[in-house]
Amino acid sequence: MSTAKDTSRKGAPRAKARSGKAAPKPKSTTKTLKAPATDNISKVALGTGNANEQSTTLRKKELIESVVARTGLKKRDAKPVVEAMLAELGESLAAGRSLNLPPLGRVRINREKTLANGRVMIVKVRQTNPPLKAKTPADEV
Repeated sequence: MSTAKDTSRKGAPRAKARSGKAAPKPKSTTKTLKAPATDNISKVALGTGNANEQSTTLRKKELIESVVARTGLKKRDAKPVVEAMLAELGESLAAGRSLNLPPLGRVRINREKTLANGRVMIVKVRQTNPPLKAKTPADEV
């Protein structure tokens, strides 16, 4: 038998052999929600993001314009209504309430995580039937 000396760590005691005890179980890992990357959000918000991302995202300005087009109301009349509606929806979700708003569908909070700068919610939206296209004033003529 050779008597090779361990020179990797001088002065450090050697690890003791374990007795018949089992190794401690690792802590269970739970799935955590990651906050969206702020770089992607700022790129889209500044208009420098991917063109595909921009075309699939409905912004508040676009929503107000489409409401004006569908209802025939003036923008100054429709804007406060849309903003109040969005505020109520946000407050309801923040309170943990489910939403049942046809033709949008039923919106239920599936998971949520509180972060330092806000909250991330994973929601489930269920539509029984595809939403019907509303008639515009131009369609009635």
